[in-house]
Amino acid sequence: MPETSGSGPAVVVENHGPLRVVRINRPEAHNALNSEVLRGLRQAIVPAGDEGVRAVVVTGTGTKAFCAGADLKELARHDPAGAYAALAEGQSVMRSIETAGVPVIAAVNGLALGGGFELLLASTFSVVADHASMALPEAGLGLIPGYGGTQRLARVIGRASAAYLMLTGERVNAVRAHELGLTPVPPVPGDRLLQEAMALAERVAARGPLAIRSILTALDLGPDAPLDSALAIESGLAAIAVTGHEGTEGVEAFLAKRPPAFAREVL
Repeated sequence: MPETSGSGPAVVVENHGPLRVVRINRPEAHNALNSEVLRGLRQAIVPAGDEGVRAVVVTGTGTKAFCAGADLKELARHDPAGAYAALAEGQSVMRSIETAGVPVIAAVNGLALGGGFELLLASTFSVVADHASMALPEAGLGLIPGYGGTQRLARVIGRASAAYLMLTGERVNAVRAHELGLTPVPPVPGDRLLQEAMALAERVAARGPLAIRSILTALDLGPDAPLDSALAIESGLAAIAVTGHEGTEGVEAFLAKRPPAFAREVL
């Protein structure tokens, strides 16, 4: 189990049937990412698919902050070798979330700064409260994003826009985040955020879990490969889907005009 913060577990996990809510629980530190939180996120999210979970919603405690970034007090205690190891671990956690095999929906309930913004970028997609905002302010402190932000942000909004946000530290509000493509969902009222995120998670969870995992794999491997190689990845995954038990059930259900009964576990 995750270690505890001053207000209980550093990461709170709640299961709702095939859905899992993972909540960063350090409100006294604006839900900053220390080593306990990073460890707790990995433990809660990475094995989710193998535990029968079909979608994960990650959020923060309270309404002020989703996650205010890396815990700078903890990082400042390291020498250069220790800082490198800690940052590499943070990158590893973000990558493990990105490749968890189940959709991870970030429900952004407030500030998403630094590492919190990077957590949003590593998630499959996000739902953002109308009062939330996000930024990568590290350069103002003589630092740079270290949990994948320099790479993922450019892949989402383009090099020039990413450079602008990182070099200026400008804060992006929820409306602008939607315009930039940082969230595919228009901003929602804060008091309905978790409800909306859970509704989307339910919608995803009702679909074929192996198909979902295959789509996530194609999205992860394809964009950086030559188009012909990416199409070959898609063909292989699509062939497995067409001939597998899940695809067979889906087609039979469609022809019989009934809802498909997908297995909860992904084999």
